Amino acid sequence: MRHRLEHISLEIRGVAVETNDLGLRLPLVRCSTSTVGGMSLRSENLQKLDGGTFDVLIVGGGINGAVSAAALTDRGLNVAVIDRGDFAGFTSQESSNLVWGGFKYLENYELPLVWKLCTSRNHLMRQYPTQISELGFLATLDKTSPFPPWLAALGSVGYWGIGRFFTKRPAYFRPKAIEAAEPVVNTTNARGGIEYMDAYLKDNDARFVWGFVRSALDGGAVACNYAALDGSNRTADGWEATVVDELSNQRVNLKARSIVNAAGPFVDGLNEKWDLKTDHRIVYSKGIHLVVPRLTDSERVLAFFDDTERLFYVIPMAHRSVIGTTDTRTEIADEGVTDEDRDFLLAQINARLDLDTPLTRDDVIGERSGVRPLVVEMNGSDHTDTDWGKLSRKHEIEADEERRVVTIFGGKLTDCLNVGDEVAEALQGLGLRVGDETENWFGEPDKGARMAFYADAAKVGLDRSPGVERAHSMAEVLWRRHGRAGYQILRAIERNAEMGQPVLGDTDVLWGEVELMAEREMIASIDDFLRRRTKLSLIFRRDELMAHPDMPRVREVLGL
Repeated sequence: MRHRLEHISLEIRGVAVETNDLGLRLPLVRCSTSTVGGMSLRSENLQKLDGGTFDVLIVGGGINGAVSAAALTDRGLNVAVIDRGDFAGFTSQESSNLVWGGFKYLENYELPLVWKLCTSRNHLMRQYPTQISELGFLATLDKTSPFPPWLAALGSVGYWGIGRFFTKRPAYFRPKAIEAAEPVVNTTNARGGIEYMDAYLKDNDARFVWGFVRSALDGGAVACNYAALDGSNRTADGWEATVVDELSNQRVNLKARSIVNAAGPFVDGLNEKWDLKTDHRIVYSKGIHLVVPRLTDSERVLAFFDDTERLFYVIPMAHRSVIGTTDTRTEIADEGVTDEDRDFLLAQINARLDLDTPLTRDDVIGERSGVRPLVVEMNGSDHTDTDWGKLSRKHEIEADEERRVVTIFGGKLTDCLNVGDEVAEALQGLGLRVGDETENWFGEPDKGARMAFYADAAKVGLDRSPGVERAHSMAEVLWRRHGRAGYQILRAIERNAEMGQPVLGDTDVLWGEVELMAEREMIASIDDFLRRRTKLSLIFRRDELMAHPDMPRVREVLGL
C-alpha cells in the first residue's frame, strides 16, 4: 500500500486496517524472537519499555530521533526511543552520504543557513576524522548550467570563506584542465568548472545513525526497533503510551513526561492524531540514487547540472559510483525508483561522460529512493504554488507546552548535532531538568586511542588492505565502524584466525564483525545487516549476496 500524506489517519480510504498512531503499518519480514545474537539486546530493551517511566519518549529512530536520544541521555534524562521499522530504515538510509554546507543554497541567498551548515560540517569533520573525509566536488558547467563559470568560481570562494577556510581552497578549471583531471568527463560543451571542498561518509548514512543509537544505549537509554507507537493518551503527568512489537505483536505500556516527534516524513500525521496545531508542516521531495560500477579512479565527486538545471552528482562509494540525486515533488512517502527515474538519470550521466559503453539499467547494482521532508509554513495553502527549487533542507523545532510535545520538522544529516542541542533546549523550556552537555556523547576517541588500536590490529594481521574498500588497512575500517568495541573483534581473531576472514566473498566485513554486530546492534532482519549496519547490498547485488554459500551461516550467527 502506498502511503500518501492525505491518507494518514485511523481509516485509509475506507479500507479496514489495524493502525498505529501514524495510521500506518509497514510490511515486515517476520523473524523469530530468539534470544540469540542481536535479538537478545532488543528483547532486553523491549522488556525495559514495558511498565517503564521515562522523561522523554522519542518516536522515530532516523537521524533526528537518534541524535536526540544521544544528546538527551548525555544531559541526564531518562530516554526511550522507538521506531516502527529499523533505525534509519526510511529517509535516513536514502541520503547522498554527503556532509556538506549547502553550496547550492547560495543561489537563493540563504547565507545564515549555509553558515550554520558549514559550522556543523566542520564540527563533524573534527569529531569523526575516520568516518567523515574531506573530498573535492568538481562541477562541470556547460550550456545547461544556470550561471557562468566565473560566477560559480566567485561563489566557491565565498563558500570557502563562509566555511571559515576550514577546507582546502577552491579552484577554477578550464575545459582542458577538467579533461586532464577527469578524463571520463565529456568536455565538448563545457564552458569551464570549479572544484570546491566538502565531505562525505566513508561508510553509509544508516551506519552513522546507528552510532548515535549505540551512544544513547551506552548512556542508559532504552531503544527498540520494529516497535510501533500503537496508542497514546495525555494525562496530568504526561503521556501513557502503548507500543506494539512488530515482530511478535506483543504490546507493552509505558509512561513518559514528554514526547519528541521525530517521525520524519510522518510528523504531521502523528501531530494530527494528537490534535496538535503547529506553525509548520512537511512536504515531500523524492530523491533517487543509482549505484553503478566505478566510473572514475579519483576520490572526488563529479557534479553536473541536468537538463532541468538541477544539480546531480557522481559520488564515490567503495569500489562503486553513486549517481544522483533527483528532486521530484511527490505525495507518496515510499514510491521507490521508477523506470522513468532510472532512464532519466542514466541519460543525463551518459550525455556528460565519455564512457566506452553507455550505462544501461543492467549496470545498476543497487538503488536508493527516499523522500526528503521539506519544511513549509502552515498558512492555509496547499503549497502547489511553492517554488520547489528554493525549498532547502533546513529544520524547524516546535514545542507545545500544553501537550508536552516537541516536533522536529525537516533537517539533514549535516545539521544533526544542532537538532540534538535544540531539542534539549526545547524540553528544558517544557520544564524538564536538562543537565549540561558533556564532551563525549558523540565523536570518535582521540588519535592516540586510534593509533593504539591500529598497532594491536597489526599483530593479528589486520594491517592488510580491506579489498573493496579504499582505506589504508582493515584496521582503519574496523575502527571507523566500531571504535573501541573493535577490540572484541581482535580478541576473537586471537582465539580463532577465521574471525579475521571476510564474509560473503571479497567484502570488507569480517566474521568477527558479524559476531560483534549480533551482540551489540539489534539486527532483526537480514536487510538490517546488509543495508544499514553495513553497505553490502549497496555495493554488491543483493540477490548474489543472498545466494552466497556464506549466507546461511551469517543468518545463523545473527540469530535470523
